Amino acid sequence: MAGKVQERRKALRESLTLIAQRHIAQNGLGALRARDLAKEAGCALGAIYNVFGDLTDLVLEVNARTFKQLGADVAEALASADQTPLDQLTTMGQAYAHFAADHHHLWRALFDVDRPDGETAPDWYLAEMGRLLAYIDAPLRVAFRDMSDVERDLFTRTLFSSVHGIVLLGLENASAGVPTGQVDQMIALLLKRLVPAE
Repeated sequence: MAGKVQERRKALRESLTLIAQRHIAQNGLGALRARDLAKEAGCALGAIYNVFGDLTDLVLEVNARTFKQLGADVAEALASADQTPLDQLTTMGQAYAHFAADHHHLWRALFDVDRPDGETAPDWYLAEMGRLLAYIDAPLRVAFRDMSDVERDLFTRTLFSSVHGIVLLGLENASAGVPTGQVDQMIALLLKRLVPAE
């Protein structure tokens, strides 16, 4: 009996995650409503909170899938890129930009999820982010062999933040004057000025 209950909980958890993923992809994180999810899943409103602590936990589950897809897209792009550190970094930066453009609402949800003040993301969430940063770290190890681990970690996060800012401002049509059609060029130019070509 306990096994069947667990199976039903697992099935409901999967169903709610897929429904929430579709809702976020179509309408953005701000439009996600528990009542809509329960209605589409064919369950009581309270059932959501039996399988997830709250809507934030559900969004984090969706975000975990988004992280994995983003990682897969970056890995696929890198597989056909030249092997110089600059080419590798440029390829992954542009792959990141393309993923954000193609999956805009899901990408935004990675960074817009609400958390109580002072509460950090769960360990598994930070681990997924760490896997993405590891893609950046690898070519930097080659390009900057004399850089300490601490400095390289900071530089990795600096490059990610810089590329992320270009992508965010470009896709949001912000007043900073980042033209959407030139995001790839801006990423390439930034990296060309920061990373040696060989």
